[in-house]
Amino acid sequence: MNVTRKALPVLGFVSVMAWSEIVHWRASRAEVPAARPARSEAVVVLGYRNRSSERANALNRWRVRAALRSVDEALPSSVLVCSGGVTSKTGAVSEASLLARYAVAELGFAGHVLLEERSRSTWENVRNVIPLLENVDQVKIVSNPLHAQKARLYLRRLRPDLAGRLVRAADYRFGEAWAIKPLFALYGLRTLARARRNLVADDTLVQ
Repeated sequence: MNVTRKALPVLGFVSVMAWSEIVHWRASRAEVPAARPARSEAVVVLGYRNRSSERANALNRWRVRAALRSVDEALPSSVLVCSGGVTSKTGAVSEASLLARYAVAELGFAGHVLLEERSRSTWENVRNVIPLLENVDQVKIVSNPLHAQKARLYLRRLRPDLAGRLVRAADYRFGEAWAIKPLFALYGLRTLARARRNLVADDTLVQ
């Protein structure tokens, strides 16, 4: 009996970790192929609110690392698109600038970088990067997997033709950031469900 009682918390912990891994793994692959024929790509990394104007915070740094490992070096042309506007915490420095600074100055990225510095929400992120995606063959959206899934959903609403160019990013790795994955899974599932309801409501109003 004592052994069973001691085992229950461990089993519960393992179950929660396994569930969160599955949720993120599925989100990273939701409605998007692994690859498609392409000679050019845009890797879009979405910024998260940053409390400092000096350096990207831990979550933004993780997103940039995921974006850089998503770049297909075999393609003749790749561009890193950093998206995110100015927040009340960062003053005149945009999230996009902080993302790009970390990629180039700290990680040594030497590729082509474009900034989208007006967005204050995920919907605006997607809407405002659209002009930067027009001339590429494939698009990867990088963030936490559930957040990236929501962004892909928005792109399908705004520009179905460009959404047809979406391919899988490398924003999921087993065991990575394991301590916060359950929280991100809960929050991400909730916000994804809300986004879907809002899009359905918009359709209803239009009809």
